[in-house]
Amino acid sequence: MRTFKNLMLVAFIAIATVFTACEKTDEPKKGKEYPAGSIVWPKDTVVTLKDHYIVPKGKSLYIEEGAQIVASDTLIRPEFIVLGNLYAYGTAQNPIRFTVDEKYRNEANRFKRYWGGIICGYDSEEVLLDNVIIEYGGAQTTEQSKSFQYQLFKTVTGEGVPGFHFCNTEGSFVIQNCTFRNNAEDHIYITGGKSIVQNNRFIVNGFDGGEAINYKSGCIVDIAYNFIYDANTNAFKMSNGGALVPQLHAVIYNNTIVNSGWRRPKIKGGSTWLEAAAYVELYNNLTFDCRHGVKQSVKEPEDDRSVITPNFFFASTQAGIDGMTPDATSGQLRGANDIFSATPGDKNPNFTNFTIQSNVDVLAGVNKTTDIPQLFKNTWDFSLKSGSPAATGGVTNFTRNYATNGVTIDGKTYTSKAPSAYFGAYGVK
Repeated sequence: MRTFKNLMLVAFIAIATVFTACEKTDEPKKGKEYPAGSIVWPKDTVVTLKDHYIVPKGKSLYIEEGAQIVASDTLIRPEFIVLGNLYAYGTAQNPIRFTVDEKYRNEANRFKRYWGGIICGYDSEEVLLDNVIIEYGGAQTTEQSKSFQYQLFKTVTGEGVPGFHFCNTEGSFVIQNCTFRNNAEDHIYITGGKSIVQNNRFIVNGFDGGEAINYKSGCIVDIAYNFIYDANTNAFKMSNGGALVPQLHAVIYNNTIVNSGWRRPKIKGGSTWLEAAAYVELYNNLTFDCRHGVKQSVKEPEDDRSVITPNFFFASTQAGIDGMTPDATSGQLRGANDIFSATPGDKNPNFTNFTIQSNVDVLAGVNKTTDIPQLFKNTWDFSLKSGSPAATGGVTNFTRNYATNGVTIDGKTYTSKAPSAYFGAYGVK
């Protein structure tokens, strides 16, 4: 490995960023062609961020498989600002990784906010994240933060930054095959654009709040085949707040949500939260031992056209049963065709490899107990065993936003996956 200086991106940004790689970062990998003027970080490049990084307006950054972007300054806590376009092409065998120094990658540091996340600007037209890991983000903004200086995401200081943010209502992005984990705020927070979010894992987020997937007005999205574990507040928060055009329309189907909402001692903590005239369709989702099922804001409910059934709800405790029982006063919802536990432990979906926590306390945040969700294990397998009650009963005859026309990124059109008649992100093996 050796250090390369005088990189082409120095002409675009005035920051102290160091690149270490086995190939020059201003030369595309042999056999690949990129548009003239593109910034290219080749396969297996190591990019060390000692300051904020900016993809300039009108420019495109291409990141190839295996690249590592390491935020190494715990004082500055760098942000990754995309004023132009970003295309991150990882692979399952060799993913791209946005991370921190290796010494900080452990459970004790999961919410230490070591960097700020990927924050896109109002002129960012396209983003693709494919087989990308984004972890240990959530830095709080200061006057030196580029997102604050450009007035992106939040326009005041002291706000925690999400793992990924997109805001151009005329733009498009696709997030697929990615892993978001150990981010101290929302994993993704979206306030504009056409998008597909599918085949991802959203694992553990939120120090004292935060959703796994948070959408506002100005968005049309399909969200499918995602796995969410231990979201501090909700797996999905859908709100038409901001009153941007278009109205938020989210089709959310075949997702698995496990152990979410326990750590949030507020009214919103649970699995899915709907509010402020959001137009949301929920089909074939599997919610397992979460604080609540689907909830609405009683004062500002979702759009009347919203559909919330059929979905599958399992609870191993009475507190979990109570949290998914319809209640008009608190806004707890349940659809006519939902499948749910009538008693604790009833209708266990029977995951292939997962042991229910012995000390489940879905009200841990309220009761101030230490019985929060167990640490996530990569060896777990959330596919369904043969004979699972969640293996049938889903629907497939609804209309997705991007079933045919799709979302075009970097000249390629992506479509949302067809729904499955089982519940959750994974069927029977």
